[in-house]
Amino acid sequence: MIDGLRTFLSRLPIGPLRPAVPVVAVLRLGGVIGQVGPLRTGLSLQRLAGQIERAFSLPGVKAVALSINSPGGSPVQSSLIARRIRQLATEKKVPVVAFAEDVAASGGYWLACAADEIYADASSIIGSIGVIAASFGFAEMIEKIGVKRRIYTAGERKSILDPFRPENPDDVERLKSIQAEIHAGFQAWVRERRGDRLRAGPEELFNGEFWTGKRALELGLIDGLDDLRSAMRRRFGDEVRLRVVGGDRSWLRRRFLAGGSFAPAFGGQPPSILPVSWAEDLLAAVEARSLWNRFGL
Repeated sequence: MIDGLRTFLSRLPIGPLRPAVPVVAVLRLGGVIGQVGPLRTGLSLQRLAGQIERAFSLPGVKAVALSINSPGGSPVQSSLIARRIRQLATEKKVPVVAFAEDVAASGGYWLACAADEIYADASSIIGSIGVIAASFGFAEMIEKIGVKRRIYTAGERKSILDPFRPENPDDVERLKSIQAEIHAGFQAWVRERRGDRLRAGPEELFNGEFWTGKRALELGLIDGLDDLRSAMRRRFGDEVRLRVVGGDRSWLRRRFLAGGSFAPAFGGQPPSILPVSWAEDLLAAVEARSLWNRFGL
């Protein structure tokens, strides 16, 4: 009888007579964090700020779900995005729940810690709480082909870690000190957000290692093994509405990159402003690919 009345009221065109249906806003946080190329925009606060704001402002919103699939990237953007999510969660008094898909590692796990609870698949890759920097050295190569490096600076440390000069131990030491500072901030964030739920010491949790979701649960890095739809239906009922909050693509991307091709206005060819960006974008794609490859993905 009650179920029949609820169904009848839900079909009425008059809003106030309809029973309230719980709404969960879904924010998809997928990809490398930070700027990854001229035409390949990664996750950044500038790109996501509007989406985050809309997610917490949806009428009837009961929770915000973060769907995360990221191997990491910029620690600065990871921190900015996570802090904005926490600020709005506190202001709006809306709980946040994170769900890891293939991977929530490094900066991806930083984002997950913005949630009050974290869930993952048993085979998800979780963790990698560390800091990494990678480069190449070309000093011997350019010497063999007869190229001389000429560089002029104002400031003796301005050319630190120049890949075309022999590695300087002082430069490496300076880089490691910066990494240590960032790593300490990452650890502090995880401790702040996970607290007593962590079930292992820093020597195991914060050495840069990553684990499956099953092992991450044992370590206290996540709260359970579950998927977004199932968890939200159990929490808010089968009638819960999952509202994916998306962002608007830039005019340039809509105009030139839709469907992977350029607009007919340019005869199927890229406009003159784009060819210079291709090489940069290709290198950025290789770098992004290497981040995924670290986790076998």
